[in-house]
Amino acid sequence: MNIKNNIVILGAGESGLGAAILAIKQGATVFVSDKSPIKTNYKNELQSLNIDFEEGVHSEEKILSADLIIKSPGIPDKAPLVVAAKEKGIPIISEIEYASRYTNAKIVAITGSNGKTTTTSLLYHICKKAGLNVGLGGNIGTSFARQVANNTFDLFVLEISSFQLDGCFDFCPNISILCNITEDHMDRYDYKIENYIKSKFRIAQKQTASDSFIYCADDEISQQWLPKMNLKAQIFPISSNQVFQENAAWKEAQNLIFNHNHNQFEMQVHELALTGMHNTYNSMAAGMAAKLLGVRKEIIRESLQDFKSLEHRMEFVSTIRGIDFMNDSKATNVNSTWFALESISKPIIWIAGGVDKGNDYTQLKELVKNKVKAIVCLGKDNEKIHHAFSEDVGYILDTDNAEEAVAMAYNLAEKGELVLLSPACASFDLFENYEDRGRQFKRAVMAL
Repeated sequence: MNIKNNIVILGAGESGLGAAILAIKQGATVFVSDKSPIKTNYKNELQSLNIDFEEGVHSEEKILSADLIIKSPGIPDKAPLVVAAKEKGIPIISEIEYASRYTNAKIVAITGSNGKTTTTSLLYHICKKAGLNVGLGGNIGTSFARQVANNTFDLFVLEISSFQLDGCFDFCPNISILCNITEDHMDRYDYKIENYIKSKFRIAQKQTASDSFIYCADDEISQQWLPKMNLKAQIFPISSNQVFQENAAWKEAQNLIFNHNHNQFEMQVHELALTGMHNTYNSMAAGMAAKLLGVRKEIIRESLQDFKSLEHRMEFVSTIRGIDFMNDSKATNVNSTWFALESISKPIIWIAGGVDKGNDYTQLKELVKNKVKAIVCLGKDNEKIHHAFSEDVGYILDTDNAEEAVAMAYNLAEKGELVLLSPACASFDLFENYEDRGRQFKRAVMAL
């Protein structure tokens, strides 16, 4: 392997810090540059490790002298500094790509427009319950690179975003999972869905015939594009409306069937800890991956039964004077919000909005017309939501903070109804991230 000695890391978040720690351990000279202020805990860590860094600026000359650049997934490829580095022929990779070069552990990598966090967490839960020496990382929790540097896991379960995949070239998971593909991040992909689709399929681009690729056969885009991708891996579909003979997971009546090489087990849908059709897919994907890892069916069944739902993903907050409050702040795209609205049977006061990523709200119109009583917008620019739903609901009101949004929704709601935060948009116009948005929402609810 050609070791790059002079490494520049762009971005000093968890991903960048992990890459810096691993690079130092590999004997590289490391410089970390972040155009924004660096969080105090990360700055203290850089200082304690004597890693050279800068914040609030990019020193172009120093950065463009690198042998290798490891770029934060949040920095777009069109950023002038990134373009300049490419023109100089400097390799630019993601932290995922870099870390994968320094581990011999098995890797299960999960991506998708929706469901990847739940599927990742669910598979990790199964593996822990099975007693496997497993690490959880990627786009969730501790960075992959930090764990490669500091731990000796036999297996990693990684959530991988499209932005991380864009910087992957030789990354080759033993098992990859593509949950689904729906329009998302169109602003980052030149508003061309095919660019986003190709990015998602990069998760399997280097897999061989000894590797496995799990995908949703009911997802129209995945099904349509799969034949074009020339994948080498063994393919394992999951489905709720197709029946397979083997090497798949599917729903038949109210039973889930997992079958690998004629070794089959079944469980009933009502046994799953997570409800809703989208979670049935997540459970099938995680269960199929666990089966491929050799986990016993008793452990898979038990884990799918006792898994606790995630914070900010259809998280019940409280019932106040007969009104339920639900936190689905992690719904940062339209398709994710569709699943949320579809799964609720009560009249809904819907809190929506934020940074629109090129959203097409058409697919929500029927659900909104039938289920949503009022919309409370939470964002700086709500014009597109007004335009999309003005004929479908009685009220669309604007707010610019969580407290006001919750108070307004509470006043609009009646006993037996539900207030749902499911924004369908990114959070960074008013909040640090979707976690910050969700926690502010919960605080506001508890303060009523």
